[in-house]
Amino acid sequence: MITGIILASGLSRRMDKEKLLLKVKGIPMVERVIRAAQSSQIDELILIYKRDEIKEIAKKYGIKTVYNQYANEGQSAAVKLGVKASHPDSDGFMFLVGDQPYLNSSTINKLIDVFKKVKDTIVVPIYSSIRGNPVIFPSALKDALLRLEGDCGGRRIIESMGDSVKLVTIEKSIEGTDIDTIEEYERELH
Repeated sequence: MITGIILASGLSRRMDKEKLLLKVKGIPMVERVIRAAQSSQIDELILIYKRDEIKEIAKKYGIKTVYNQYANEGQSAAVKLGVKASHPDSDGFMFLVGDQPYLNSSTINKLIDVFKKVKDTIVVPIYSSIRGNPVIFPSALKDALLRLEGDCGGRRIIESMGDSVKLVTIEKSIEGTDIDTIEEYERELH
Protein backbone atom coordinates (compact mmCIF):
# COMPACT_ATOMS: atom_id res chain seq x y z
CA MET A 1 0.00 0.00 0.00
CA ILE A 2 1.30 3.43 -1.01
CA THR A 3 0.13 6.57 0.77
CA GLY A 4 0.39 9.79 -1.20
CA ILE A 5 0.83 12.89 0.94
CA ILE A 6 0.36 16.21 -0.85
CA LEU A 7 2.23 18.97 0.97
CA ALA A 8 0.04 22.05 0.44
CA SER A 9 0.44 24.06 3.64
CA GLY A 10 3.46 26.20 2.83
CA LEU A 11 3.34 29.92 3.50
CA SER A 12 4.28 31.02 -0.07
CA ARG A 13 6.69 33.60 1.36
CA ARG A 14 8.62 34.03 -1.89
CA MET A 15 5.40 34.46 -3.88
CA ASP A 16 3.68 36.96 -1.56
CA LYS A 17 0.33 35.30 -2.38
CA GLU A 18 -1.10 31.77 -2.21
CA LYS A 19 0.68 30.23 -5.16
CA LEU A 20 -1.16 26.89 -5.03
CA LEU A 21 -4.37 28.64 -6.08
CA LEU A 22 -2.75 30.28 -9.12
CA LYS A 23 -4.02 28.73 -12.33
CA VAL A 24 -1.93 26.86 -14.86
CA LYS A 25 -3.87 26.17 -18.05
CA GLY A 26 -7.05 27.23 -16.26
CA ILE A 27 -6.68 24.91 -13.24
CA PRO A 28 -5.22 25.80 -9.81
CA MET A 29 -1.74 24.32 -9.37
CA VAL A 30 -2.70 22.22 -6.37
CA GLU A 31 -5.73 20.82 -8.20
CA ARG A 32 -3.50 19.67 -11.06
CA VAL A 33 -1.37 17.75 -8.56
CA ILE A 34 -4.48 16.24 -6.92
CA ARG A 35 -5.76 15.07 -10.31
CA ALA A 36 -2.44 13.45 -11.23
CA ALA A 37 -2.24 11.69 -7.87
CA GLN A 38 -5.83 10.55 -7.93
CA SER A 39 -5.52 8.98 -11.36
CA SER A 40 -2.35 7.10 -10.35
CA GLN A 41 -1.71 3.86 -8.47
CA ILE A 42 -1.58 5.65 -5.10
CA ASP A 43 -3.78 3.70 -2.68
CA GLU A 44 -4.47 6.43 -0.12
CA LEU A 45 -4.28 10.17 -0.70
CA ILE A 46 -3.93 12.81 2.03
CA LEU A 47 -3.62 16.56 1.55
CA ILE A 48 -1.97 18.69 4.25
CA TYR A 49 -3.33 22.23 4.07
CA LYS A 50 -3.26 25.61 5.80
CA ARG A 51 -5.80 27.62 3.76
CA ASP A 52 -9.48 26.71 3.58
CA GLU A 53 -9.57 27.36 -0.19
CA ILE A 54 -7.12 24.51 -0.69
CA LYS A 55 -9.15 22.22 1.54
CA GLU A 56 -12.25 23.01 -0.55
CA ILE A 57 -10.47 21.91 -3.73
CA ALA A 58 -9.44 18.65 -2.07
CA LYS A 59 -13.01 18.06 -0.86
CA LYS A 60 -14.23 18.16 -4.48
CA TYR A 61 -12.14 15.04 -5.04
CA GLY A 62 -13.16 13.33 -1.83
CA ILE A 63 -9.64 13.04 -0.46
CA LYS A 64 -8.63 13.10 3.18
CA THR A 65 -7.42 16.47 4.45
CA VAL A 66 -5.39 17.39 7.51
CA TYR A 67 -5.08 20.97 8.76
CA ASN A 68 -1.52 22.09 9.51
CA GLN A 69 -1.60 24.43 12.49
CA TYR A 70 2.20 24.20 12.67
CA ALA A 71 2.91 25.46 9.12
CA ASN A 72 5.21 28.20 10.44
CA GLU A 73 7.56 25.47 11.74
CA GLY A 74 8.44 24.49 8.17
CA GLN A 75 7.90 21.56 5.85
CA SER A 76 8.77 18.97 8.50
CA ALA A 77 5.49 19.73 10.31
CA ALA A 78 3.48 18.83 7.18
CA VAL A 79 5.54 15.68 6.64
CA LYS A 80 4.87 14.51 10.20
CA LEU A 81 1.14 15.23 9.99
CA GLY A 82 0.91 13.23 6.76
CA VAL A 83 2.79 10.25 8.16
CA LYS A 84 0.67 10.23 11.33
CA ALA A 85 -2.55 10.37 9.27
CA SER A 86 -1.47 7.51 6.98
CA HIS A 87 -2.94 4.03 7.10
CA PRO A 88 -0.93 1.87 9.54
CA ASP A 89 -0.35 -0.77 6.83
CA SER A 90 1.23 1.65 4.37
CA ASP A 91 4.42 0.24 2.80
CA GLY A 92 5.59 3.63 1.59
CA PHE A 93 4.93 7.35 1.87
CA MET A 94 5.04 9.31 -1.39
CA PHE A 95 5.47 13.01 -0.76
CA LEU A 96 4.09 15.26 -3.48
CA VAL A 97 4.32 19.04 -3.54
CA GLY A 98 1.36 21.20 -4.45
CA ASP A 99 3.40 23.52 -6.69
CA GLN A 100 4.45 20.95 -9.31
CA PRO A 101 1.65 21.49 -11.86
CA TYR A 102 3.06 19.43 -14.75
CA LEU A 103 3.47 16.19 -12.82
CA ASN A 104 1.40 13.39 -14.34
CA SER A 105 0.09 10.03 -13.21
CA SER A 106 2.41 8.02 -15.46
CA THR A 107 5.45 9.46 -13.67
CA ILE A 108 3.87 8.77 -10.29
CA ASN A 109 3.18 5.19 -11.42
CA LYS A 110 6.74 4.75 -12.69
CA LEU A 111 8.10 5.72 -9.27
CA ILE A 112 5.65 3.39 -7.51
CA ASP A 113 6.62 0.51 -9.81
CA VAL A 114 10.29 1.02 -8.95
CA PHE A 115 9.47 1.24 -5.24
CA LYS A 116 7.57 -2.06 -5.32
CA LYS A 117 10.73 -3.75 -6.60
CA VAL A 118 13.04 -2.18 -3.97
CA LYS A 119 10.73 -1.67 -0.97
CA ASP A 120 13.40 -0.77 1.58
CA THR A 121 14.82 1.98 -0.60
CA ILE A 122 13.99 5.67 -0.99
CA VAL A 123 12.89 6.39 -4.57
CA VAL A 124 13.81 9.82 -5.97
CA PRO A 125 13.02 11.15 -9.46
CA ILE A 126 15.69 12.91 -11.52
CA TYR A 127 14.64 15.63 -13.97
CA SER A 128 17.45 16.88 -16.25
CA SER A 129 20.10 15.70 -13.75
CA ILE A 130 18.33 17.41 -10.81
CA ARG A 131 16.64 15.55 -7.95
CA GLY A 132 13.00 16.40 -7.53
CA ASN A 133 9.61 15.26 -6.29
CA PRO A 134 7.63 13.19 -5.58
CA VAL A 135 9.84 11.05 -3.35
CA ILE A 136 8.82 7.72 -1.82
CA PHE A 137 10.09 6.74 1.63
CA PRO A 138 9.67 3.15 2.86
CA SER A 139 7.63 2.64 6.01
CA ALA A 140 10.81 1.45 7.73
CA LEU A 141 11.79 5.14 7.84
CA LYS A 142 8.56 6.25 9.53
CA ASP A 143 10.28 7.06 12.84
CA ALA A 144 13.01 9.06 11.06
CA LEU A 145 10.32 11.07 9.22
CA LEU A 146 8.54 11.75 12.51
CA ARG A 147 11.79 13.13 14.01
CA LEU A 148 12.32 15.74 11.27
CA GLU A 149 12.57 19.38 12.35
CA GLY A 150 12.48 22.70 10.50
CA ASP A 151 11.96 23.48 6.85
CA CYS A 152 13.89 20.60 5.31
CA GLY A 153 11.44 17.83 4.44
CA GLY A 154 13.15 14.48 3.99
CA ARG A 155 16.33 15.79 2.36
CA ARG A 156 18.49 15.01 5.42
CA ILE A 157 17.26 11.43 5.48
CA ILE A 158 17.98 11.00 1.77
CA GLU A 159 21.50 12.39 2.22
CA SER A 160 22.18 9.98 5.09
CA MET A 161 20.98 6.86 3.22
CA GLY A 162 23.73 6.61 0.59
CA ASP A 163 23.20 3.39 -1.40
CA SER A 164 19.65 3.00 -0.10
CA VAL A 165 18.42 5.66 -2.54
CA LYS A 166 17.19 4.66 -5.98
CA LEU A 167 17.34 7.45 -8.55
CA VAL A 168 14.81 7.25 -11.39
CA THR A 169 15.30 9.31 -14.53
CA ILE A 170 12.15 11.03 -15.77
CA GLU A 171 12.24 11.84 -19.48
CA LYS A 172 9.92 14.87 -19.43
CA SER A 173 11.87 17.38 -17.37
CA ILE A 174 8.94 19.83 -17.35
CA GLU A 175 7.21 17.52 -14.87
CA GLY A 176 9.84 18.41 -12.28
CA THR A 177 9.07 22.12 -12.52
CA ASP A 178 7.93 23.60 -9.24
CA ILE A 179 6.89 27.22 -9.01
CA ASP A 180 8.14 29.32 -6.11
CA THR A 181 8.15 32.92 -7.31
CA ILE A 182 5.84 35.15 -9.34
CA GLU A 183 8.58 35.41 -11.98
CA GLU A 184 8.68 31.61 -12.37
CA TYR A 185 4.89 31.55 -12.59
CA GLU A 186 4.78 34.26 -15.26
CA ARG A 187 7.56 32.53 -17.21
CA GLU A 188 5.56 29.27 -17.16
CA LEU A 189 2.54 31.02 -18.65
CA HIS A 190 4.48 32.27 -21.68
